[in-house]
Amino acid sequence: MTAPTPTRAERFRDIVVPAAERAGYTGYGAKARFARDTGMVDSSVSRLWQGIALPEPRFYDRIAEVTGLDLGTLLVEGGILTPEALQSLSETGRSQVGSRLTPDEAADGLGIRDVVGREMFHATVERLKRHEDHDASRGADHGGTAAQM
Repeated sequence: MTAPTPTRAERFRDIVVPAAERAGYTGYGAKARFARDTGMVDSSVSRLWQGIALPEPRFYDRIAEVTGLDLGTLLVEGGILTPEALQSLSETGRSQVGSRLTPDEAADGLGIRDVVGREMFHATVERLKRHEDHDASRGADHGGTAAQM
């Protein structure tokens, strides 16, 4: 007898929970700490850990940050983006460097029509902008102290 095909929530759990454990969310209070660090409520984290339900898309960015997972992977596994849309987004980003393309135009070009998907797309763009601004304020040298020795 073959095992049933895992649900989307189970596949999401199978990616997030091991990454969360590698990031230190283990032992007593791990789920509560994860909830606090991601902004999720405890019951949502429990459902995520059990593979019963997906978190709300607005939490994917924080989940990616605290686990070290790629946000694109979470967006695909959570059903927000198709693998093709993610690939197209990556290609668009490379081909549009220096352009005046707005996030709305990019979402339209990628075929992201769902309201939640568009919100996630906008949040991702804003996070990337903040990351770039932060890197720019630190200077172009990413070698750190070890590189200076």
